[in-house]
Order: sequence, then C-alpha cells, then structure tokens
Amino acid sequence: MAEEQRRRSVVERRIVKSGVDESREGKPLSRRARQTRRTVEAYLAAGVMPRYMERLREIEAERANLRRRIGRAYRTLKEACGDDREAFARRWRERAHQWSFDEINQLIKEHNDWYPIESGLPLDPRTRDYVPIRGRSYRRTPLGPDWVLENFPAEI
Repeated sequence: MAEEQRRRSVVERRIVKSGVDESREGKPLSRRARQTRRTVEAYLAAGVMPRYMERLREIEAERANLRRRIGRAYRTLKEACGDDREAFARRWRERAHQWSFDEINQLIKEHNDWYPIESGLPLDPRTRDYVPIRGRSYRRTPLGPDWVLENFPAEI
C-alpha cells in the first residue's frame, strides 16, 4: 500500500484525499454522498429551504407588517379628520409619500435579480427572457406611495 501511494502523482494523491471527510475520522465519503444530485426537492426533504423561498417569505411578512402599520395610520387619520374629506385626502396623500419602503424594496430587488438563477428558471429562446410562472412574470413590483393609495384610498 505504501509503495502504491509513493508511485501516485501529487494530483492523484490529492484526488484520493479529497474523497475523505476529515470530520468522520478519516472515513471516505460514500459514493452516494459524493454523487447525489442537489435539487430543490432534496433541500426540502432535508429541511433546508432555498434562499429564494426564504426571501419570498420575508417579502410577504414585510408586506403584511406594512399593511398593518399603514392600516392603523389610515384609521387614526380618518378618525382625526372626522367628516372633513378634503383634509383627510390631502393629509393622507402627504402621509403616503412619507412611508419608507427601502427594506422591502431591497428584498424585492434581490428577488428580481436572483430568483431565476436560484430556482433554475429556464429561458424562452423566442423572447430571450425567463419563462412565465403560471402565465405571470416572476418579477415583483417595488412598493411606493402608489401602492399605499391603491390599498388605502385617499377618497372616502
């Protein structure tokens, strides 16, 4: 055995050593462990969620949080203005432009940039774009004052 190892080149010895997991006390990795194909299904089965799924969860949680906070502010301002619809509309439009969407928009940007790569989304050769998912684009629209006014209209 020692004679055989001396006859191997440095590269051959390195390749043989790379199949050994040092944390398992020098036992080589099984063939199955070395050749198992990595898929989303395998990640899910192992209990590890791919990053794009975590990011989508973060986006939806942040959107729900924003919706709750904005809803509270909407109701509070509505009560404060009472029957004065013009004052409410003016103040609500001003308030809608003051909200910060930086955190959620950064997550949305990361999603739009990385989702097709992380999920292995195929390209459509005719459009030279990624294929739609159930007929819709994978891209998410960033949030802003228009989103606030669409979900919480200034006109009562």
